[in-house]
Amino acid sequence: MSVIHRLMHPRIIIGGGIVALFALAALLAPVLPLRDPASQALLYSLLPPAWAPGGNPAYLLGTDSLGRDVLAHLVYGARTALYVAVLAATGAMLLGTTLALLAGYFGGWIDWLVARAVDTWMSFPPVVLALILLVGFGAGINNVVLAIIIVDWTRFARVIRSEVIVIRRRDYIAAARLSGFSHLRTLVSEVLPATLPLILTLFSLEMGIAVIVEATLSFVGLSVESNVPAWGVMIADARVYIYQTPWGVMLPVLAIFSLVLAFNLLGDGLRAALDPKLRQRGGVAP
Repeated sequence: MSVIHRLMHPRIIIGGGIVALFALAALLAPVLPLRDPASQALLYSLLPPAWAPGGNPAYLLGTDSLGRDVLAHLVYGARTALYVAVLAATGAMLLGTTLALLAGYFGGWIDWLVARAVDTWMSFPPVVLALILLVGFGAGINNVVLAIIIVDWTRFARVIRSEVIVIRRRDYIAAARLSGFSHLRTLVSEVLPATLPLILTLFSLEMGIAVIVEATLSFVGLSVESNVPAWGVMIADARVYIYQTPWGVMLPVLAIFSLVLAFNLLGDGLRAALDPKLRQRGGVAP
Protein backbone atom coordinates (compact mmCIF):
# COMPACT_ATOMS: atom_id res chain seq x y z
CA MET A 1 0.00 0.00 0.00
CA SER A 2 1.51 3.34 -1.09
CA VAL A 3 2.12 6.20 1.32
CA ILE A 4 -0.35 8.40 -0.57
CA HIS A 5 -3.06 5.75 -0.23
CA ARG A 6 -2.37 5.40 3.50
CA LEU A 7 -2.60 9.17 3.91
CA MET A 8 -6.19 9.03 2.67
CA HIS A 9 -7.19 7.96 6.20
CA PRO A 10 -10.62 9.41 7.17
CA ARG A 11 -9.18 11.17 10.23
CA ILE A 12 -6.47 12.82 8.14
CA ILE A 13 -9.03 13.96 5.56
CA ILE A 14 -11.45 15.39 8.14
CA GLY A 15 -8.86 16.88 10.47
CA GLY A 16 -6.64 18.17 7.68
CA GLY A 17 -9.63 19.64 5.88
CA ILE A 18 -10.77 21.60 8.94
CA VAL A 19 -7.22 22.83 9.62
CA ALA A 20 -6.88 23.83 5.95
CA LEU A 21 -10.12 25.85 6.12
CA PHE A 22 -8.90 27.73 9.21
CA ALA A 23 -5.48 28.29 7.64
CA LEU A 24 -6.96 29.49 4.35
CA ALA A 25 -9.29 31.92 6.14
CA ALA A 26 -6.40 33.21 8.26
CA LEU A 27 -4.07 33.70 5.28
CA LEU A 28 -6.72 35.37 3.11
CA ALA A 29 -8.19 37.51 5.90
CA PRO A 30 -6.75 40.81 4.52
CA VAL A 31 -8.33 40.25 1.09
CA LEU A 32 -11.64 38.76 2.22
CA PRO A 33 -14.70 41.08 2.23
CA LEU A 34 -14.52 41.56 6.00
CA ARG A 35 -14.81 44.67 8.11
CA ASP A 36 -11.82 45.95 10.04
CA PRO A 37 -11.93 43.92 13.29
CA ALA A 38 -10.94 47.05 15.23
CA SER A 39 -13.65 49.21 13.64
CA GLN A 40 -16.32 50.19 16.18
CA ALA A 41 -19.97 50.98 15.51
CA LEU A 42 -21.49 51.71 18.90
CA LEU A 43 -24.95 52.19 17.38
CA TYR A 44 -24.86 48.52 16.37
CA SER A 45 -23.45 47.02 19.55
CA LEU A 46 -24.51 43.54 20.71
CA LEU A 47 -26.34 42.66 17.50
CA PRO A 48 -27.37 39.00 17.21
CA PRO A 49 -26.39 36.91 14.14
CA ALA A 50 -28.03 37.99 10.90
CA TRP A 51 -30.56 35.13 10.91
CA ALA A 52 -31.76 35.83 14.46
CA PRO A 53 -34.51 38.35 15.31
CA GLY A 54 -32.96 41.82 15.37
CA GLY A 55 -29.98 40.76 13.30
CA ASN A 56 -28.39 42.88 10.59
CA PRO A 57 -27.34 41.29 7.27
CA ALA A 58 -24.27 43.54 7.27
CA TYR A 59 -23.01 41.69 10.37
CA LEU A 60 -23.36 38.00 9.59
CA LEU A 61 -22.42 36.75 13.09
CA GLY A 62 -23.46 39.88 14.96
CA THR A 63 -21.36 42.40 16.89
CA ASP A 64 -19.73 42.68 20.30
CA SER A 65 -20.25 45.30 23.01
CA LEU A 66 -18.28 47.89 21.01
CA GLY A 67 -20.05 47.20 17.74
CA ARG A 68 -17.13 45.27 16.25
CA ASP A 69 -17.86 42.58 13.68
CA VAL A 70 -17.72 39.13 15.35
CA LEU A 71 -17.01 37.34 12.06
CA ALA A 72 -13.99 39.55 11.38
CA HIS A 73 -12.75 38.96 14.92
CA LEU A 74 -13.09 35.20 14.51
CA VAL A 75 -11.18 35.14 11.22
CA TYR A 76 -8.39 37.43 12.41
CA GLY A 77 -8.32 35.54 15.71
CA ALA A 78 -7.53 32.39 13.71
CA ARG A 79 -4.37 34.12 12.50
CA THR A 80 -3.24 34.64 16.09
CA ALA A 81 -4.11 31.07 17.09
CA LEU A 82 -2.35 29.46 14.12
CA TYR A 83 0.69 31.73 14.45
CA VAL A 84 1.18 30.57 18.03
CA ALA A 85 0.32 26.95 17.23
CA VAL A 86 2.81 26.56 14.38
CA LEU A 87 5.75 28.42 15.96
CA ALA A 88 5.31 27.03 19.46
CA ALA A 89 4.82 23.44 18.29
CA THR A 90 7.82 23.69 15.96
CA GLY A 91 10.07 25.08 18.68
CA ALA A 92 8.95 22.50 21.26
CA MET A 93 9.37 19.71 18.71
CA LEU A 94 12.91 20.74 17.74
CA LEU A 95 14.11 21.17 21.31
CA GLY A 96 12.37 18.12 22.76
CA THR A 97 13.22 15.79 19.86
CA THR A 98 16.89 16.79 19.82
CA LEU A 99 17.28 16.12 23.53
CA ALA A 100 15.30 12.88 23.26
CA LEU A 101 17.47 11.56 20.42
CA LEU A 102 20.67 12.34 22.31
CA ALA A 103 19.40 10.90 25.61
CA GLY A 104 17.84 7.76 24.17
CA TYR A 105 20.68 6.95 21.81
CA PHE A 106 23.74 7.65 23.97
CA GLY A 107 22.25 6.83 27.38
CA GLY A 108 24.54 7.27 30.38
CA TRP A 109 24.86 10.66 32.01
CA ILE A 110 23.21 12.43 29.07
CA ASP A 111 20.11 10.30 29.50
CA TRP A 112 20.16 10.82 33.26
CA LEU A 113 20.34 14.61 32.93
CA VAL A 114 17.55 14.80 30.34
CA ALA A 115 15.32 12.40 32.29
CA ARG A 116 15.78 14.36 35.53
CA ALA A 117 15.10 17.66 33.73
CA VAL A 118 11.91 16.25 32.21
CA ASP A 119 10.72 14.87 35.57
CA THR A 120 11.40 18.19 37.31
CA TRP A 121 9.80 20.28 34.59
CA MET A 122 6.69 18.11 34.38
CA SER A 123 6.11 18.38 38.12
CA PHE A 124 4.78 21.91 37.52
CA PRO A 125 1.26 22.41 36.10
CA PRO A 126 1.88 23.55 32.48
CA VAL A 127 -0.53 26.49 32.42
CA VAL A 128 0.66 27.75 35.82
CA LEU A 129 4.28 27.52 34.69
CA ALA A 130 3.42 29.40 31.48
CA LEU A 131 1.72 32.13 33.54
CA ILE A 132 4.79 32.45 35.77
CA LEU A 133 7.07 32.70 32.75
CA LEU A 134 4.89 35.37 31.14
CA VAL A 135 4.91 37.41 34.34
CA GLY A 136 8.69 37.49 33.96
CA PHE A 137 8.82 37.89 30.17
CA GLY A 138 5.92 40.32 29.92
CA ALA A 139 2.82 40.06 27.76
CA GLY A 140 3.17 39.66 24.02
CA ILE A 141 2.47 37.08 21.34
CA ASN A 142 6.13 36.13 20.85
CA ASN A 143 6.60 35.73 24.59
CA VAL A 144 3.62 33.36 24.58
CA VAL A 145 5.34 31.29 21.90
CA LEU A 146 8.56 31.23 23.93
CA ALA A 147 6.73 30.26 27.13
CA ILE A 148 4.94 27.35 25.41
CA ILE A 149 8.24 26.09 23.98
CA ILE A 150 9.91 26.22 27.39
CA VAL A 151 7.00 24.40 29.02
CA ASP A 152 6.04 21.81 26.39
CA TRP A 153 9.37 20.52 25.06
CA THR A 154 9.07 17.86 27.75
CA ARG A 155 6.07 16.27 25.98
CA PHE A 156 8.33 15.43 23.03
CA ALA A 157 11.39 14.54 25.09
CA ARG A 158 9.64 12.06 27.37
CA VAL A 159 7.76 10.11 24.70
CA ILE A 160 10.40 10.11 21.96
CA ARG A 161 13.20 9.22 24.38
CA SER A 162 11.38 6.01 25.29
CA GLU A 163 10.93 5.18 21.61
CA VAL A 164 14.60 5.84 20.82
CA ILE A 165 15.72 3.55 23.67
CA VAL A 166 13.78 0.72 22.00
CA ILE A 167 15.00 1.57 18.48
CA ARG A 168 18.70 1.74 19.38
CA ARG A 169 18.61 -1.96 20.40
CA ARG A 170 17.40 -3.15 17.01
CA ASP A 171 19.64 -5.10 14.69
CA TYR A 172 19.68 -2.56 11.86
CA ILE A 173 21.13 0.07 14.20
CA ALA A 174 23.96 -2.29 15.14
CA ALA A 175 24.44 -3.10 11.45
CA ALA A 176 24.69 0.59 10.61
CA ARG A 177 27.38 1.09 13.25
CA LEU A 178 29.30 -1.96 12.02
CA SER A 179 29.11 -0.56 8.49
CA GLY A 180 31.04 2.48 9.64
CA PHE A 181 28.19 4.94 10.18
CA SER A 182 29.05 7.72 12.59
CA HIS A 183 26.77 8.39 15.55
CA LEU A 184 25.39 11.49 13.82
CA ARG A 185 24.69 9.63 10.57
CA THR A 186 23.04 6.78 12.46
CA LEU A 187 20.81 9.21 14.34
CA VAL A 188 19.81 11.14 11.24
CA SER A 189 19.43 8.33 8.72
CA GLU A 190 18.26 5.43 10.90
CA VAL A 191 16.86 6.52 14.28
CA LEU A 192 15.09 9.74 13.28
CA PRO A 193 13.06 8.23 10.40
CA ALA A 194 11.87 5.44 12.71
CA THR A 195 10.51 7.99 15.17
CA LEU A 196 8.99 10.28 12.53
CA PRO A 197 5.39 8.96 12.78
CA LEU A 198 5.43 9.57 16.53
CA ILE A 199 6.98 13.02 16.07
CA LEU A 200 4.30 14.02 13.57
CA THR A 201 1.57 12.82 15.91
CA LEU A 202 2.99 14.75 18.86
CA PHE A 203 3.51 17.82 16.68
CA SER A 204 -0.13 17.85 15.61
CA LEU A 205 -1.36 17.34 19.17
CA GLU A 206 0.98 20.06 20.42
CA MET A 207 -0.53 22.56 17.99
CA GLY A 208 -3.93 21.88 19.55
CA ILE A 209 -2.46 22.34 23.03
CA ALA A 210 -0.84 25.61 21.95
CA VAL A 211 -4.20 26.92 20.71
CA ILE A 212 -5.77 26.22 24.12
CA VAL A 213 -2.85 27.76 26.02
CA GLU A 214 -2.88 30.90 23.87
CA ALA A 215 -6.64 31.29 24.35
CA THR A 216 -6.23 30.85 28.11
CA LEU A 217 -3.45 33.40 28.33
CA SER A 218 -5.22 35.93 26.12
CA PHE A 219 -8.34 35.47 28.25
CA VAL A 220 -6.42 36.66 31.34
CA GLY A 221 -4.67 39.42 29.37
CA LEU A 222 -1.17 37.92 29.13
CA SER A 223 -1.07 37.05 25.43
CA VAL A 224 -1.96 39.91 23.10
CA GLU A 225 -3.05 43.49 23.59
CA SER A 226 -6.78 43.99 24.03
CA ASN A 227 -7.10 45.54 20.56
CA VAL A 228 -5.53 42.52 18.82
CA PRO A 229 -8.08 39.92 17.64
CA ALA A 230 -7.76 36.70 19.64
CA TRP A 231 -10.32 34.11 20.63
CA GLY A 232 -9.46 34.33 24.31
CA VAL A 233 -9.92 38.11 24.25
CA MET A 234 -13.30 37.65 22.58
CA ILE A 235 -14.43 35.29 25.36
CA ALA A 236 -13.15 37.65 28.06
CA ASP A 237 -15.01 40.61 26.53
CA ALA A 238 -18.23 38.69 25.92
CA ARG A 239 -18.51 36.97 29.28
CA VAL A 240 -19.95 40.13 30.84
CA TYR A 241 -22.93 39.92 28.46
CA ILE A 242 -23.22 36.13 28.35
CA TYR A 243 -26.91 36.08 29.39
CA GLN A 244 -27.80 38.89 27.01
CA THR A 245 -25.71 37.74 24.03
CA PRO A 246 -24.56 34.14 24.54
CA TRP A 247 -23.30 33.84 20.96
CA GLY A 248 -20.42 36.18 21.86
CA VAL A 249 -18.96 33.41 24.02
CA MET A 250 -20.24 30.41 22.10
CA LEU A 251 -18.71 31.34 18.72
CA PRO A 252 -15.04 31.68 19.82
CA VAL A 253 -15.42 28.60 22.05
CA LEU A 254 -16.74 26.69 19.04
CA ALA A 255 -13.80 27.93 16.94
CA ILE A 256 -11.29 26.75 19.59
CA PHE A 257 -13.05 23.39 19.94
CA SER A 258 -13.17 22.83 16.18
CA LEU A 259 -9.50 23.66 15.59
CA VAL A 260 -8.24 21.59 18.53
CA LEU A 261 -10.43 18.64 17.48
CA ALA A 262 -9.07 18.94 13.94
CA PHE A 263 -5.47 18.82 15.17
CA ASN A 264 -6.25 15.76 17.30
CA LEU A 265 -7.92 13.95 14.39
CA LEU A 266 -5.01 14.84 12.13
CA GLY A 267 -2.47 13.56 14.65
CA ASP A 268 -4.31 10.27 15.23
CA GLY A 269 -4.76 9.78 11.50
CA LEU A 270 -1.09 10.41 10.72
CA ARG A 271 0.04 7.90 13.31
CA ALA A 272 -2.47 5.31 12.15
CA ALA A 273 -1.32 5.79 8.56
CA LEU A 274 2.44 5.95 9.11
CA ASP A 275 3.15 3.76 12.15
CA PRO A 276 3.87 0.16 11.00
CA LYS A 277 2.82 -1.31 14.37
CA LEU A 278 -0.61 0.31 14.16
CA ARG A 279 -1.06 -0.75 10.52
CA GLN A 280 -0.42 -4.34 11.52
CA ARG A 281 -3.28 -4.02 14.04
CA GLY A 282 -5.61 -2.68 11.38
CA GLY A 283 -4.55 0.99 11.28
CA VAL A 284 -6.59 2.05 14.29
CA ALA A 285 -4.95 4.53 16.61
CA PRO A 286 -5.36 3.77 20.31
